[in-house]
Amino acid sequence: MIVYDKLWITMKEKGVSQYKLIHEYGFSNGQLDRLRKNENINMYTLDTLCGILNCAVEDIITYKPNNDSEK
Repeated sequence: MIVYDKLWITMKEKGVSQYKLIHEYGFSNGQLDRLRKNENINMYTLDTLCGILNCAVEDIITYKPNNDSEK
């Protein structure tokens, strides 16, 4: 499972708010909602976030193994 917990930390460190993503960078509420719920996003969105935040993918996402796959 991919989680976006690091995204919110990186955004705070870089001074980029959710409001700014929507109003200055054209992100939709739906995109932010998917990120908040750790749902799927496309590579374009991930690439855009890395560009806006001037960061690496690792600064935004974390892979957490699904417990079901360990059975």
